[in-house]
Amino acid sequence: MSHRFRRTVTCFLLLLSFSLEGCLFTRQWIGDSAVGLFKGLAQSIGREQDILLVRQSLPAYLLLLDSLIASHPNNQELLLAAAQAYGAYASSLEEEETERAALLLKRAKDYALKALELNPLFQGASTMAIPLFQERVQAADKTLVPLLFNVANTWASWIAQGSDGPEGMADLPRVESMMQRVLELDPGYFYGGPHLFQAVLLSLRPPQYGGDLKKAEYHFQQALKYAQDKFLMTQVYYAQYYARQRLDRDLFVNTLNRVLTLPADTEPDLTLFNTLAKAKAKKLLSQTEELF
Repeated sequence: MSHRFRRTVTCFLLLLSFSLEGCLFTRQWIGDSAVGLFKGLAQSIGREQDILLVRQSLPAYLLLLDSLIASHPNNQELLLAAAQAYGAYASSLEEEETERAALLLKRAKDYALKALELNPLFQGASTMAIPLFQERVQAADKTLVPLLFNVANTWASWIAQGSDGPEGMADLPRVESMMQRVLELDPGYFYGGPHLFQAVLLSLRPPQYGGDLKKAEYHFQQALKYAQDKFLMTQVYYAQYYARQRLDRDLFVNTLNRVLTLPADTEPDLTLFNTLAKAKAKKLLSQTEELF
């Protein structure tokens, strides 16, 4: 898999270098066809188990995306691809690289917002008053679920990383409104991702700010039902946020140990996500004595 991944990146770089020089392809080719190549490359990344390889290979991919977006700033698919790629790269970094991760997630969030604002419903969304933003979100239909989910997920990751303090937290109602709409329109989207978002939020918030472990348990169970054993991060978050808040050491340990027994590639396109989940599970288990 590693060899194939390197070969895919190399071939893509060669193709793009020719196209940029105008030797083989026209400028129109970049706008119309590069998205397809990036989707194929993104799939290769998602199927990779070698986190270090991804960490080393992604910077070139990100620079290419930046270059294409500079020439095609209104290509929504490229913007979303860049947002997801920057988010994936931030996730692959070591935990101590927090400042770098924050910068990457800021870039991811900015690209995601630009993609959102290309939709007529959300023009000027970044400066729109929250009540109006929430009204626009409620007007979104099921065709906008992928856009809303990806933007909300990227935005939430930036906030969770620390973002810009109060400014980032002030954006949380926007993120929540998007995820709530996705939950209403398609609760099983991305292996129950909307339920997982609600579950983590309800677990982390103090009761006086809307936190509710009983409701969190409900959303976790729904997310686990959709994820099954295909998307392992759901089980890791169940241990990290719910079991830890409940001070249920047995649930914490048993859930994480189970993650370690499961294959990362049950769903091939989620291999990287699941490899990261297993690494996180192992690290959390090593901290059991400190956490309990």
